[in-house]
Amino acid sequence: MSRHAHAQCCSCLMSRRCFLGAVSAAAAGGVIAASPAAAAPDPVGLKEYVDLSEFRPRPEVRILGAIVRRPPPYWLGWPGTAYDVEGHRKEYILKTSDAAQRIGATLTHVEQPLEDDAAVNAFIARVTAEKPDAVLLILQHFEAWGHVDAIAKAGLPTIIFSPIGMAFTGHVLEISRRPGVHVISSLEMAAVEQAFRMVRARKQLAASRLLVVAGNERKDEAIDGLGTAVRYVPRDTMHLLFEQMPVTDEVHEVAGLMKRGAKKIVEPSDEDLLNSARSFVTAKRLLKDEQCNGLTTDCLGMVSSRAVPTPPCMAATMFQDGGITYGCEADVFGAVSLMLSSYLFDKPGFMNDPVPETYKNVLIAAHCTSGTRLHGFDAKPEPYILRSHSESNIGVATQVLWKKGQKVTLVRFTGPAEVIVDTGTIVGNVNTPPAGGCRTSIEIDMDRVDDVRDVRGFHQVVFYGNHRRDVEAFCQMYGMKAVHSPQHPPEPTTA
Repeated sequence: MSRHAHAQCCSCLMSRRCFLGAVSAAAAGGVIAASPAAAAPDPVGLKEYVDLSEFRPRPEVRILGAIVRRPPPYWLGWPGTAYDVEGHRKEYILKTSDAAQRIGATLTHVEQPLEDDAAVNAFIARVTAEKPDAVLLILQHFEAWGHVDAIAKAGLPTIIFSPIGMAFTGHVLEISRRPGVHVISSLEMAAVEQAFRMVRARKQLAASRLLVVAGNERKDEAIDGLGTAVRYVPRDTMHLLFEQMPVTDEVHEVAGLMKRGAKKIVEPSDEDLLNSARSFVTAKRLLKDEQCNGLTTDCLGMVSSRAVPTPPCMAATMFQDGGITYGCEADVFGAVSLMLSSYLFDKPGFMNDPVPETYKNVLIAAHCTSGTRLHGFDAKPEPYILRSHSESNIGVATQVLWKKGQKVTLVRFTGPAEVIVDTGTIVGNVNTPPAGGCRTSIEIDMDRVDDVRDVRGFHQVVFYGNHRRDVEAFCQMYGMKAVHSPQHPPEPTTA
């Protein structure tokens, strides 16, 4: 395998086929050294390969679609006589079906367009009986909004695609702000695909079990409203498993891939890289043992008590790049916020500590666990430098260099029914030293916030793209409140 292939592969995080191919190539070139641990008996299966991708939930997503219009042929009135009714009907069915397939949903279109009260009532009866996860309505006449309104009132999540020429502002003014409804008045089919991701993300949140490694108690709970299960296990569950984890061929290969993909290595030694790779393999094994889909750990507690020789920072980076949540500091809603960026946008998020830079009036988002494939799980990684964990100066953490000028979104669940959402632009990367704080530190010029001291939340999740309206739409569809940092500082109080 070439150096380039290694670097590109390091964050696909490794399917069984990819890993075996990498190991075979590396072994042929003499890269992987045989270790006594690798050759030793494995009575409890610690050397069993665990595919990271198996933890991403893939629930069934069912969407029922229909064309809503007046009986053609049309004369006067929008979309107009020049509009190819049948041609566009076929086009919309094909393109929305392709979009559903790309995100893993099943879209079933009813055969006949809904053109009168009888057809609409029959469709409502079908929706009520079958209870799909969402309804897709595609308009082909601007006088069909009464029928659309009746279907939306059936009470299921409803996506309304109104191609340009099917609506005036008055048509969408009320219904587009109605809970449980998402209106797309556009020709952009990407907006429909993103709407399907909303439906999928809601199902994925409900299908996920989050592992919290903290404290001394084992228990199971659920987050009301989201349906996400939460399993707590004692903190020592992880570091005791880490102590048993052998240095296998996979451990060597993971360490090598991260090393070869790095722009530079500053503090970490080869032993640090092997321990970080063991931490990655340990976390996969623990997720498999506990039948969970993501985790958050009391990482600082493990480090401060010297329970482990390395923080899990590099492992968290690799998990995030692989589409699996690995949150810090046993912060449940921080981890759920990471799941939101992963499930809703297919991008890794960066859970961080917010720091106000008051001279330049920018927000610094700082932590040691940023993903690298910030444009998407299948995208080329951003450059990264291998550093130590900043606060302890041990182990391996990634300093990811975020792209200047890139638009970003910040989200944070404050509870199951409220999400903070803000946006901004990356204007710089901060080095440690001279700064203190965490290894990945990015400067964000905030939108719609006059003073960065007023940015709301802690452990917000930052990710690429201006997705404010998409997050607001998700909240509206599923009965959550989207809130924003205040644009203007509060009025000063007088004694």
